[in-house]
Amino acid sequence: MARAKLFTPYSIGTFELANRIVIAPMCQYSAENGCMTDWHIIHLGQLALSGAGLLTIEATAVLPEGRITYADVGLYSDECEAAMRSVLNSLRRWSEMPIAIQLGHAGRKASTEVPWRGGKQLAPDNVNGWQTEAPSAVPFNIGDNPPTALDRNGLARVRNAFADATRRAARLGLDAVQIHAAHGYLLHQFLSPLSNQRDDDYGGSLENRMRFPLEVFDSVREAFPAERPVTVRVSGTDWVDGGWTIEETRVFAEALKTRGCGAIHVSSGGLSSGQRIPVGPSYQVPLARAIKSVGMPIVAVGLITDYVQAEAILNTGDADLIAIARAILYDPHWPWHAAAHFGAAVKAPNQYLRSQPGQFPSLFEVRADD
Repeated sequence: MARAKLFTPYSIGTFELANRIVIAPMCQYSAENGCMTDWHIIHLGQLALSGAGLLTIEATAVLPEGRITYADVGLYSDECEAAMRSVLNSLRRWSEMPIAIQLGHAGRKASTEVPWRGGKQLAPDNVNGWQTEAPSAVPFNIGDNPPTALDRNGLARVRNAFADATRRAARLGLDAVQIHAAHGYLLHQFLSPLSNQRDDDYGGSLENRMRFPLEVFDSVREAFPAERPVTVRVSGTDWVDGGWTIEETRVFAEALKTRGCGAIHVSSGGLSSGQRIPVGPSYQVPLARAIKSVGMPIVAVGLITDYVQAEAILNTGDADLIAIARAILYDPHWPWHAAAHFGAAVKAPNQYLRSQPGQFPSLFEVRADD
């Protein structure tokens, strides 16, 4: 039987992945003052033993006011960096899996309650809330406290914060950085005409709306070691008439490619409460397919839960890598089970080798001893 493409190696420049399975960043809302806690050791630890090709740390704020909630992870202080280093030291002791981080700023979607307590935006005078900022003073929901429109000094502050967080990521030895320009957060807010109503060089035309996200990319790329990739997560469409489109996403992707972007992770939506998303298995894959012709590595995501489904996306050429999120929360050994299905092999910790089922005698690759 031919080797499943899902379990073939893949390279982004000189950065090599053992297989095509990427664990997408997933917010845990379990940090304290931006600092990772022992929850992150438990959560990321089990994912680091899953056999995937890459683990991505959740959306990590570059400024305190850039957090989605008061319980988000940040990388904007020495304390945040030290807490993350402690978690990473634990992961690396037991796993060889490459680790990336997603850096972002929530913009007008910041200052919210954690999801299991309703997730609504908190007012600036709430003990857990603060004043949000955005391209324009347009709130996400009617009734939300309007964000402050970023002036030139504000733009410089955010841009520098992305670079500073990237330098911290480099010191931590993280293998890749992903810039979050999707899901209605700050950089996506600049891209979409629904949220960007500026009349200066950062608003209006597509070229102007792309300007700040591209400046952020340049600052991150400059701050990260050249041999390690910087990738970008985009929303391919707002799913709203008059909003950001897949055609504009292609232009943005082409601009990123010329600047040395390592890969594009194609998602969608999140910018407007008026979105109408045709949710179903692989519903975002056509968006990934539409960007594939740009000629850079493409990551597909979105209700990809089945092994055969993931393999088909790769075999049809719609994407180069498959990102899974909720599916691996539900089944932290999803890559093990996918490998067993296809007769492939994955790395497993020595402590778990005894769990290898008898009918799959070649499933586990032994982790190299220190």
